[in-house]
Amino acid sequence: MSLDFTAIDFETANGSPASPCAVGLVRVRNGELVDSFESLFKPPAAHNWFSEGNIAVHGITPQMIESAPEFSMILDQMLQFIGEDVLIAHNASFDMGVLRAAAEAIQAPLPEISYSCSVSISRKTYNLDSYRLNQVAYAIGHEEFDHHNVLADSDACSRIVIHAADRHGAANLEELLVATKLKLKKL
Repeated sequence: MSLDFTAIDFETANGSPASPCAVGLVRVRNGELVDSFESLFKPPAAHNWFSEGNIAVHGITPQMIESAPEFSMILDQMLQFIGEDVLIAHNASFDMGVLRAAAEAIQAPLPEISYSCSVSISRKTYNLDSYRLNQVAYAIGHEEFDHHNVLADSDACSRIVIHAADRHGAANLEELLVATKLKLKKL
């Protein structure tokens, strides 16, 4: 077994977890980043307004998604990309909450998905003042990335997990979770 997973990151239009407007996915095989998927899209209808605070964080505006596909179309593409992979996100409770809430908002069933959190892995691996994505990425030497860009954040998350596995001498995700005393969660 090798280090295989898919990293995920969402940005939301507003404070509702059912308002994703962008997603980035990075596939890891044998500890290497091998594929990616990124998309802007329209949030589910009841949650499709943008707050100034969220725009200030990620820079995505309503104008940028005017001709973008609906979330339902992107959800299908995302699930195909993910396949049976374990998902990993930095602060997974946020990203899994977004996936759950947005799917519920469009009444779309989700398959059983296992996931873990790179924040939790980082806390069990590094001794840092902050475990924010950019701080952990800088600590492992990944300093040049566009924080709050979904693909860049998924890429950074992937690199953190790969670095942590190497640091623990873990050949795969299962060994990394054992070394960090963590368990996979179910969506």
